[in-house]
Amino acid sequence: MDARKGNIYEILNGNKQFLIPVYQRYYSWDIEQCTRLWNDIVEMQKKGKVGHFVGSIVNIAEQAMPTGVQKYMIIDGQQRMTTLSLLLLALRDYAIKNPDDTTINARRIDNMLLKNEYESGDERYKLLLTEMDRDILMRLVEEKPIPDDTRSRLLDNYKFFAGKIADKDLQPAEVYESIGKLQIVNITLDRTVDDAQAIFESLNSTGKELSESDLIRNYVLMGLEPTEQTYVYEHLWRPMELLFVYETQDSVMDRFFRDYLTMKITRIPKQDRVYEEFKLYHLNCEFGTIRELCQDLLTYAKYYTDMVFKRSSNPVLKSLYEDINDLRMEVSYPFLLKVHNDYAEGIISEDDLKLIIRLCISYVFRRSICDIPTNSLNKTFATLRNEIRQDDYVNSIKAFFVMRDDYKEFPDDDKFTVAFVSRDIYTMRSRNFILSHLENYGNKAPIIIENYTIEHIMPQNSSLSPEWQQMLGSNWREVQKTYLHTIGNLTLTAYNSEMSDHPFMVKMDMEGGFKESALRLNAYIVKLNEWNEQRIKERAAILADKAKQIWAFPDMTEAELAPYQTVEKLAERYSIETYDTNVFTKTLFEVLDRRIQNLSPDVKREFKKLYVAYKLDTNFVDIVFQKQRLRISLNMKFSEVIDPNGLCRDITGLGRWGNGDVELYMEHTSDVDQIMELVEQSYRLQVDE
Repeated sequence: MDARKGNIYEILNGNKQFLIPVYQRYYSWDIEQCTRLWNDIVEMQKKGKVGHFVGSIVNIAEQAMPTGVQKYMIIDGQQRMTTLSLLLLALRDYAIKNPDDTTINARRIDNMLLKNEYESGDERYKLLLTEMDRDILMRLVEEKPIPDDTRSRLLDNYKFFAGKIADKDLQPAEVYESIGKLQIVNITLDRTVDDAQAIFESLNSTGKELSESDLIRNYVLMGLEPTEQTYVYEHLWRPMELLFVYETQDSVMDRFFRDYLTMKITRIPKQDRVYEEFKLYHLNCEFGTIRELCQDLLTYAKYYTDMVFKRSSNPVLKSLYEDINDLRMEVSYPFLLKVHNDYAEGIISEDDLKLIIRLCISYVFRRSICDIPTNSLNKTFATLRNEIRQDDYVNSIKAFFVMRDDYKEFPDDDKFTVAFVSRDIYTMRSRNFILSHLENYGNKAPIIIENYTIEHIMPQNSSLSPEWQQMLGSNWREVQKTYLHTIGNLTLTAYNSEMSDHPFMVKMDMEGGFKESALRLNAYIVKLNEWNEQRIKERAAILADKAKQIWAFPDMTEAELAPYQTVEKLAERYSIETYDTNVFTKTLFEVLDRRIQNLSPDVKREFKKLYVAYKLDTNFVDIVFQKQRLRISLNMKFSEVIDPNGLCRDITGLGRWGNGDVELYMEHTSDVDQIMELVEQSYRLQVDE
């Protein structure tokens, strides 16, 4: 390794070229980073500073040739080197456009810092970027036109610097001088001695300069032989990247890798550990080569981007993808990746695929209407693939949903109806989604929801007109408070401002009023000459019946469900009376039970046959009744517990009712504070996952 301190002029000067390998991310600095660099230059010059350190450039020298250009592969520092090149380009172009300003030598910048003057082809350029970035930088260097619709950070940042130079906050000569004061450590590695991958990781271990997907790309491609590296990049990796929309590529690709791993290992990697989890997966996966792994990634990326970006030539699937996006159902992606691949491999039919997606949509939607906490949904979908029976694919998924009666519950028609007619729909984020589907379900000429606004039939104004007060009755305030934002009182109109707070019959008969409306949502309203509590409830019931069809509960016969009903599911429900308790142990339990449930409204308590379980996604503490005390199991490793009072016992490998490797006892109500400190440790392990 050879490390030398210098500046960009020293680094670029000479017959040399810096190349960005295919495994590196594209140029990603934006105006924010460029502004910071520009401000550093201005401050340095105005305060008379002798220098400013801007970072390092790490490269690997290619085998030296007796003639021609010495080439260096950059493994770190692409962003700052490219940005400084853009600044030099802006200076050069200023000098070309302002020949009277002799303080900047455009030809010197061109032939010493941007080009290798006597070379041709790609070797003509000091800096050679990847793919689209390469062509744009070449065009800037050669002063060639760039299409007007080109989207590129290179162009944005070049224009930023050109604007700053034109503003002359600093004179161009001062800018050129200041660039030379920017200190850079140029580190050149010996390919035969230095571990480039290890050095690359260490350079990026102190901050999240690179995204998880950037790190994965480097890991996958860096170790390949040049020929294989080029093939994998051009035929697999690059086509995968192109599936993602340019503006959000980094963030969506990061999510893809996390969801891909979740689907593969049925466990959700922590957000900042995706790269580490990917390396572990690669070492133990079913693929023998990087090429095979990348082919699999490309396959699943196609399913993923179809869902995320609502792409499909099949109008039904496209509509379902739109629903997934409207409901923000990202949690379902790991499971739906598996289902899409099974469809592609012919394991299930297209109708099965659509049915399963609809089931997932109904599951998420019904739970949101019933206001069931969403924090467990990601783990539910992460492990749902384990419930699939290949010989009874669709029914096994239906059965999983039907049999949920805990925090994973799929609300049945009765629970859904009660919640749907009483829920404040107007303030829900999904209100347009709901009204659009109620209107368009079975409609051969669907409306575009964006052309309409939501209308409260009974107005929102707290000071209702005498006509409204009379129609609603003596308890009009209570009626308005109870039903104002519920589905029975909401509709769509293109004449919201005209309708305003007018009496019901005025809204009915006015131009553009309910009588003239062709919307299905208004079909019940146009038959009426009054609007009150009874009518709101009647209309809500009609719309609830339609909602049950749109977001249907899984339909299964008893015969189809029977193979999935375990003995425990068929058994009677358990309660506190199930256990052998006495007044003393009941008192202990009540004190501890109240404290555990107060940890969070998301904590669910279940009475099992032999113990009481408390869980978020899985159990974090279990309680067993004994004659004069409670035995408590914490679902964590004994090595993880912090127990300054020595209350816990290691039961690893011992048979016990409950879950986990940690056991302790509660013998007095005064023990509860110390016990809760330990219980909260197990609880936090699940919250922080």
